[in-house]
Amino acid sequence: MTILELKQVSLAASMGSRYLLQDISFTVSKGDRIAILGASGAGKTSLLRLLNRLQEPTHGSIYLNNRPINQIPAIQLRQQVVLVLQESKLLGMKVWEALAYPLVLQKLPKSEIQQRIETWRTKLHIRENWLERNELQLSLGQRQLVAIARALVMQPKILLLDEPTSALDAGSANNLIEALIELADTAQTAIVMVNHQLELAQKFARRVLYLQQGQLLEDIKSDRVDWTQLRENLLQLEAQKASDKEFEQF
Repeated sequence: MTILELKQVSLAASMGSRYLLQDISFTVSKGDRIAILGASGAGKTSLLRLLNRLQEPTHGSIYLNNRPINQIPAIQLRQQVVLVLQESKLLGMKVWEALAYPLVLQKLPKSEIQQRIETWRTKLHIRENWLERNELQLSLGQRQLVAIARALVMQPKILLLDEPTSALDAGSANNLIEALIELADTAQTAIVMVNHQLELAQKFARRVLYLQQGQLLEDIKSDRVDWTQLRENLLQLEAQKASDKEFEQF
């Protein structure tokens, strides 16, 4: 069942006439596990930000359950389509306060808030003694896990993750991927993830959206991807970007 649809969506850069994204069209269905892949600067994060209206498309339309998302109040939309950025903040709160905050706003019973927090604290291996810590007392990886847990307790219809494993050790990263797979497969939560760690993207994804220079080149099932060739292509693109940047400095 399709819950989100993009139709010929483009996004212009804030300065100049260059486009960050061009004519992007795809759908997201319940239980989808989608990895957005591409070299740096391909438009991956910009695409995620469009999906919960942190940015607005220059052209084209985005629909949630057949309703244009620009007609859905932002707060209501972001309770259903939740984005976790790579460096999310806890806004000066203790961990338990940050986890509870979005549920308190929804006026959920205290018992349900506690149950949801405990469920995801356990599944993501967040230690109980973190709960009284503030942001400055957490490592980057710990803050990343807490930010993801804060999104998960909201039980979103669609979860958007920008490089969710970038600061995690291998064990925590694999545990997170396994928990997300279970969530998509059992609760039918759609998850769209940007991840440069291809081994984790391959483990997680059922579908791959491959972006290059703001264009969607492929929307393909994960088991049809030549992951070795994809890795080589991305390495070549990154090397070319580094070479171009070095040349521009002369």
